[in-house]
Amino acid sequence: MSIEIQVVDNPAQVCAQMLSAAAATGEDLVLTGGSSPQQAYALAATDSPQSWAGAKLWFSDDRCVPADHELSNFGMVKRSLLDPLTAAGVEVEYCRRILGERGPEEGALEYERELEHVGGGPGAIRFGLVLLGVGSDAHICSMFPGQDSLHERSRLAVGVPVAGLEPFVPRVTLTFPALSRANRVLVLATGAGKADAICAAFAEDAPSTPEVPASLLKEHVEEIIVLLDDEAASRL
Repeated sequence: MSIEIQVVDNPAQVCAQMLSAAAATGEDLVLTGGSSPQQAYALAATDSPQSWAGAKLWFSDDRCVPADHELSNFGMVKRSLLDPLTAAGVEVEYCRRILGERGPEEGALEYERELEHVGGGPGAIRFGLVLLGVGSDAHICSMFPGQDSLHERSRLAVGVPVAGLEPFVPRVTLTFPALSRANRVLVLATGAGKADAICAAFAEDAPSTPEVPASLLKEHVEEIIVLLDDEAASRL
């Protein structure tokens, strides 16, 4: 297991370059929600659109809302990445959203079935790169501090009936068994509001604890890159 912490002037730009490089390989790629990833998607669509033609895209989590809802992670990715790519004449090969409008349990079961189908069997899928954000409470995907999802060790996706942070709507989330199928996990965090969470999860002496979900990544993932600006890295 390795953790590489990169502190850069423009994390969104660096993230965009890494995403485009991963997309160009044609390997399965997991995207996430959040304002910092949104900036990276917009930059990637502008700077390197052709890299995305053969991309195969999945999502780390989503809220149980329709795809065109303002809270939908898929909707955000569509507006910031997929629509600009289409405008540039690039059609992504495969993009599988979470059908959150079916509710947390049915949505999770359906998403897990698709992961198994595309991967060629239970737990067989491999992700070239998984992009994750970190909440101010150190949650990743929609796995919140102290919740049952953190202890799931067989299913690739589960429903989250009660979110641990605003907006308080049900979710569907990938689990640690799914994240363990990643060749690399890229964690993107910016701003002073993420400094405490980053310190609690990735400081050299940070313990692994369910109260800090991001701290558990190192127990399940072989290669982790943590991409930060100066403010997010200020407590390391």
